[in-house]
Amino acid sequence: MQLKYTIIIPVYNRPEEIKELLETIVQQTFEGDFETLIIEDGSTITSQSIVSSFTDRINVHYLSKKNSGPGDSRNFGMRHAQGNYFIILDSDSLLPPHYLESVDEYLQQHYVDCFGGADAATDSFTDIQKAINYAMTSFLTTGGIRGNKHSVGKFEPRSFNMGISRKAFEVTGGFGRIHPGEDPDLSIRLWKAGFQTAFIEDAFVYHKRRISWEKYYKQVKKFGQTRAILNRWHKQSRKVVHWFPTLFVLGFLFSLVFLYFGEWEFIFCYLTYFILIFVHSKHINKSIHIGLLSVWAVCIQFFSYGIGFLGATLRLFFSKKAPELLFPQLFFNDNN
Repeated sequence: MQLKYTIIIPVYNRPEEIKELLETIVQQTFEGDFETLIIEDGSTITSQSIVSSFTDRINVHYLSKKNSGPGDSRNFGMRHAQGNYFIILDSDSLLPPHYLESVDEYLQQHYVDCFGGADAATDSFTDIQKAINYAMTSFLTTGGIRGNKHSVGKFEPRSFNMGISRKAFEVTGGFGRIHPGEDPDLSIRLWKAGFQTAFIEDAFVYHKRRISWEKYYKQVKKFGQTRAILNRWHKQSRKVVHWFPTLFVLGFLFSLVFLYFGEWEFIFCYLTYFILIFVHSKHINKSIHIGLLSVWAVCIQFFSYGIGFLGATLRLFFSKKAPELLFPQLFFNDNN
């Protein structure tokens, strides 16, 4: 099977990230045909000069458009792509040299119309980035659903590291207006259309996540809110595991009440879990500091997601309004 790949990268005011990512694309060991499209999403600080400096090293093109969000920018890129298989990346990702080679090797042997890969951390990441990476990817926190071949159920590729065929894009129309949540929404619509998704273990990226604790809280809270919306749109996608963070939060609050009355058993379960997180992260990252930060990252993750999911679920249940009206901050306007 002859596949021509187009790497599509939307960017908004982050030219330095594009430079770092393009450097890793230059270093790809893949010898086949591929192009790279940089989609400038209405930035005031553009990446055009950065992209121009790479045109003599790789097949890269710069496209500019009005701001309409990452999902629509990816669709814009896919409509302008020359390839027949698209690879979607975030601007804050970096590729290992074997990335494209691993993707092509897998698809030649086990073709699917959509794939995803994991995100990992490098030694150059800050301690906070490493702690958040642990919280987002560890089996002890998310069950590995963001990048593990043994994750529960079908794998939902994430848009920081996602591949989709031209055929699948044309049938589904690509990403929707919701953000975040546009990637699981697309995965579910792909399944409904009869397409398969797969996890490619060796096709991981280094996801830098330029983020603070405050931004992390707001981002994960939005993840919880959009999951509630997706459960409204796609009832067959509802799972008990979506309630785990909310149950974690409610259980913790109840354990504090029991502690007030001298009952230690419940809070002891939480303390045991936090110690396990610390030990596991410390072992993986070889750092006591990152181990401690990982406990804090997990707390933020569960509380923000749990609160966001519960609040959005209740609002959707008791209101007859469309999600776009209840949560306008989670949708990009059509006229952008």
